[in-house]
Amino acid sequence: MENLLSYEIWLRLSAFLGLLALFLSWEGIAPKRSRERARRSRWLSNGGIIIIDSIALRLVFPTAAIGVALWAAEAQFGLLYLAPNLPVWLHVILAILVLDFAIWLQHLTFHHVPFLWRLHRMHHSDVDVDVTTAVRFHPAEMILSMLIKMAVVVLIGAPAAAVLLFEVILNGTSMFNHSNIKVPRKAEKVLRWFLVTPDMHRVHHSWHKRETNSNFGFNLPWWDKLFGTYRAQPEDGHENMVLGLHEFREAKGNSLHRLLLQPLVTPNSRVSEGRRSEENAQSFNSNNKGNS
Repeated sequence: MENLLSYEIWLRLSAFLGLLALFLSWEGIAPKRSRERARRSRWLSNGGIIIIDSIALRLVFPTAAIGVALWAAEAQFGLLYLAPNLPVWLHVILAILVLDFAIWLQHLTFHHVPFLWRLHRMHHSDVDVDVTTAVRFHPAEMILSMLIKMAVVVLIGAPAAAVLLFEVILNGTSMFNHSNIKVPRKAEKVLRWFLVTPDMHRVHHSWHKRETNSNFGFNLPWWDKLFGTYRAQPEDGHENMVLGLHEFREAKGNSLHRLLLQPLVTPNSRVSEGRRSEENAQSFNSNNKGNS
């Protein structure tokens, strides 16, 4: 499996570009929802974010998580090295499962700790969720996330090949479950037992706070089901639900420089209250339709 490391850059790049092309095409052929905003401005901003994120991570962490995994292997440091007789394939699977749980726990924490939410809310302020939303994370969040991942890699002694596989898989599943695509209903019901689907993750991007604070998984759905944060469907339905946040809905707030400055912005309380009133009215109307 060490041979994978020789092709790290090409593996990452080919997986990213190939899946991006696939999901963009799927969104064009079979979109789940109509768009609220033009694609061009959103794609320029979201694309700019991934370029900045990539540069920032390479500058701050030249070797990133794979580098610390190689160090841990050389030093035989980490919990998994306490069981040296484990077969390599089991070592890799256990490392991927632990890393996935760590990402789930980190995601949940970023929602519930106020100063971390200021960083993460940029991801949630997208009023249309599609494949480009998967890369829309503030650079400061990406740096902090990498620090956490590196700490977990060292703590458990994750093999470098497992780290590479995990990052490629996570990137691919994140693009899949953020995509604005229709998945056949029967296939979706089966898939969500093993994988976070677009319908499952879309609930997480609802403007209802109780739905935003659910379905934290990017890859495996098991952690949400195990810890009681799973919601099967949005209460307003997938086609009618409102995505994004109450406080950040103006188109001008989607420009690249405003997204980067968003953690420093304190939303106007009157705007927030107005949005909450709008949400309450929408929920009331939806309930009345359901009862009529």
